Amino acid sequence: MNFKVQPTAQVDETAAIGEGTTVWDLAQIREDARLGSGCIVGRGAYVGPGVRIGDNVKLQNYALVYEPAVLGDGVFVGPAAVLTNDYFPRSVDPEGKLKRGGDWQAVAVEVAEGASLGARSVCVAPVRIGRWALVAAGAVVTRDVPDHALVAGVPARRIGWVGRAGVRLVEREGEPGLWECPETGALYDEKDGGLVERA
Repeated sequence: MNFKVQPTAQVDETAAIGEGTTVWDLAQIREDARLGSGCIVGRGAYVGPGVRIGDNVKLQNYALVYEPAVLGDGVFVGPAAVLTNDYFPRSVDPEGKLKRGGDWQAVAVEVAEGASLGARSVCVAPVRIGRWALVAAGAVVTRDVPDHALVAGVPARRIGWVGRAGVRLVEREGEPGLWECPETGALYDEKDGGLVERA
């Protein structure tokens, strides 16, 4: 395989790293993780055991992706963003005994194709980020995000729509429910609280 791992990075021998992927300094890729081709794992980023990452994904510096997260192709995870995995986090059980891996059930964050998570955003599992959605920097996502949604705040709420280019869509004047990308000209129809790209 043709991939690049910096000497200070830790990549478990059971992890699979795709063609053309780069793992930068101090990053850690845990056992049985799977990274696709053309990915970039930034300095100090963490990928938990068994995490599944598609092709052309960017994990910026100090992004934390805890198992059993699944990231689709073309996903962007900004600096210091966190994908959690425990809905009821505790260090100890009710009797005060330190919890171990088998003492709780890990839940996943799923990030669909092309979606972006801004710097220092937090996704509280279990949650799904839809295709081409955009989570603003510093947002805390506590519920599923629809495809193409732009969400911001704590907790995150939809404040608009974005297209594949990541640019905020503009509703066409006199045509309610028809949205256009000012960069690409692509059209999207709003239906039943969601957005569908026109073919």
